[in-house]
Amino acid sequence: MDNFATFVQFIDQWAWIGWLVLIAIFLVIEMLTLDFTFLMLSFGSAVGLVTDFIGIPVWVQVLIAAAAAALFILFLRPPLIKRLHRGEDPTKSNVDALLELRGTALQDITQITGQVKLSNGDTWTARTAGPVPIPQGSPIAVVAISGATATVRPVND
Repeated sequence: MDNFATFVQFIDQWAWIGWLVLIAIFLVIEMLTLDFTFLMLSFGSAVGLVTDFIGIPVWVQVLIAAAAAALFILFLRPPLIKRLHRGEDPTKSNVDALLELRGTALQDITQITGQVKLSNGDTWTARTAGPVPIPQGSPIAVVAISGATATVRPVND
């Protein structure tokens, strides 16, 4: 029992180093992920460090740090994420910009072959999304892009 008491005293005496290590680890992970979750965990660890300096027992420090981290994640992280994405351009780009884009079938389109001209001026190799072929000249809409091939569906205007 004397060894256990010595161990507990050791942990209690050096807990501040543990909190500093956790803060550093969480900050490094945050720099790699950039998603604010580990930043909130490091803030919770900082609260744990402060409670250690106050002299609260280690098991209470852990509970307070966990509660603080949870509160930071629930209440501080969402507005930070929203503020981070505030200035982004809402315009779709790349493949996302092509989805549901309208066009015209330049050739008959089957599940194997075909060609379309999209409303943005691009000409794509195409295949139909369903088993029914789409005749040349029919209006189409892009359903998906796979490599350099557009999967299209007929549009009934």
